Amino acid sequence: MNDRPLIAIVGRPNVGKSMLFNKIVGQRLSIVEDTPGVTRDRLYAEGEWLGRKFNIVDTGGIEPSTDSEILSFMREQAQIAIDSATVTILVTDLRTGVTASDKEIANMLLKSRKPVVLAVNKADSVGPTDPAVYEFYELGLGDPIDISAIHGHNVDTLLDACFEYFPPETEDGEDEDRIKVAVIGKPNVGKSSLINCILGEKRVIVSDVAGTTRDAVDTEFDNDSGKYVFIDTAGIRRHSKVEERIEKFSVMRAKLAVERADVCLIMIDARDGVTEQDTKIAGLAHEAGKASIIVVNKWDLVDKETGTMEKMRKEIMRDLSFMSYAPIIFISALTGQRTNRLFDLINFVNDQNSMRITTGLLNNVLSDAQARVQPPTDKGRRLKIYYMTQTGIKPPNFVIFCNSRELFHFSYQRYIENQIRSVFGLEGTPIRLVIRQKGDSE
Repeated sequence: MNDRPLIAIVGRPNVGKSMLFNKIVGQRLSIVEDTPGVTRDRLYAEGEWLGRKFNIVDTGGIEPSTDSEILSFMREQAQIAIDSATVTILVTDLRTGVTASDKEIANMLLKSRKPVVLAVNKADSVGPTDPAVYEFYELGLGDPIDISAIHGHNVDTLLDACFEYFPPETEDGEDEDRIKVAVIGKPNVGKSSLINCILGEKRVIVSDVAGTTRDAVDTEFDNDSGKYVFIDTAGIRRHSKVEERIEKFSVMRAKLAVERADVCLIMIDARDGVTEQDTKIAGLAHEAGKASIIVVNKWDLVDKETGTMEKMRKEIMRDLSFMSYAPIIFISALTGQRTNRLFDLINFVNDQNSMRITTGLLNNVLSDAQARVQPPTDKGRRLKIYYMTQTGIKPPNFVIFCNSRELFHFSYQRYIENQIRSVFGLEGTPIRLVIRQKGDSE
C-alpha cells in the first residue's frame, strides 16, 4: 500500500489483536467481539507515529493446524499479510502463557525472516512487570513487550520498537488520485471472487459460507487504466436474518464503505435477478450520491437464447428504476468474462460524478427545456424559473431559483433533470436538484 511501511498484527484467536489494532488506529474499525475468529479477513488502516505515516493490517487469528475451512483460510490470509509487511507484531496473551499455537506461529515468523516485535497482551495491572512475561523469551523473538491493548498501556513502546524497522523516508508520493471502489451486494453474490479475479491473487476469503467476509477490506491495485482501492464489503443481509450482533456490525461496515467510496459496484446474481434486498443495497449507493455500476455476475451460469441479455437489462431497469442512470455490465467473476471492461466504466462514471458545468451552459439548457415544455401553472399562476447554477460535485448538485417551490412539481423537476442528462450525459451518477424560491434565506 503506497510506499508506506506496513505493520501486520498476527497471533492466535482471541489474544486481543483487533483491540490493539483499534487502539493504534484510534477508531473502531475492526470488529471486536469475544468470539474467537471474528476477524476473518485482513483489515487495513492508516496510522501515524513520530510524524511518520504507516499502514497497519489486522489479520484473522492463526490456528496453525486445523481442518476447519475458515480457519485454514484465515491462516493463508495472515501469511499474505506477513509476506507483505515491513514488520510484524505477534500478539500473545499473558493470562494463558506460551501455548503450542504461539510456538508454531513464532516458527512461521522466524521462517519468514522478517522483523518481528513480540507483544504480550492483557498485562492490565499497573506496577512492576509481571514475571510471567519473561516466559515469552522462549519463543526466540527477542524482548517481549508487555502491553494492555484495552487500556493502551505500553502501546507507545511497542510502536517505538516497530519504528526501528521502518525504512528511511522517501519523498511522499501520496496517491490522492486513487479511485475508491466499494463492491457491494447481498451475501454470496461473488464480491470477493470479483476482487480476487481482478487482483489475480487470493486477497479476500472466497468460500460458499454466506457472510464469510465480515469486515470491509481495502486492497490497492494499479494497472494501465489507473490506480484504485477496492473495498470488499461484508454481504448485506435482510434485517430479519441479522440475529448475530456481528452481522449488524457488517451491515454498518458496508454502509461506511459506501460512504468512503467514489464508485460503487452493485453486484447482482444473474440467476436471481433483482431481489428486494438488491433494491435496498442499490438504494444505499443512490442515497449517498455515489457513482454506480450495476454488475450482473454469474452470467456464465445462465441459459441463454437470443435476447436474454436485453430482456434482463430491461428487468433490471424496471426494478431499479430510481437508478436508471447506472450502466449495467454482465460478467463472470469465475471465468473473468468482461471483467477487464470494468476499469474503463469505473473511470467513466467517476468522471461523470465529478463533472462541473458552467452556469451559462446550464441556463441555455434550462431556457431550451422551458421553450419545449411550458412550466406548470396552478389557478392562473405560472411557475417562473429564473436561473440555475451548479453548487457541488460527487454527486453533481444544482440549485434552481424560481418564483414558487410549490408550483415546481416533481414531474417537472424530473423533466429538467432528464434534459440536463440528455445534453451533458452524467451517466452513472445521481443528480441532486435543490429548488429555491424568491425570499429564501441562503
